[in-house]
Amino acid sequence: MTETLTKVVVDCSTGTQEVVPLTAAEIAELEAAADKAEADRKAAEEEAAAKEAARKAILDKLGLTAEEAAVLLG
Repeated sequence: MTETLTKVVVDCSTGTQEVVPLTAAEIAELEAAADKAEADRKAAEEEAAAKEAARKAILDKLGLTAEEAAVLLG
């Protein structure tokens, strides 16, 4: 990253605020969290796609359209 990442530190007893740069450890933690969030998002998308494929396979096996199945299930 080319820009310096910062955080705001607030002293609640005095109300003073200070903007300080993030440490290398904090930046690494943020990057790890972003990587995990992206992996979780991809896993959720893959799971949803697998469920949809399984649903379509069942409908095809039964010879039903999605609309017919919806009518049957009420």
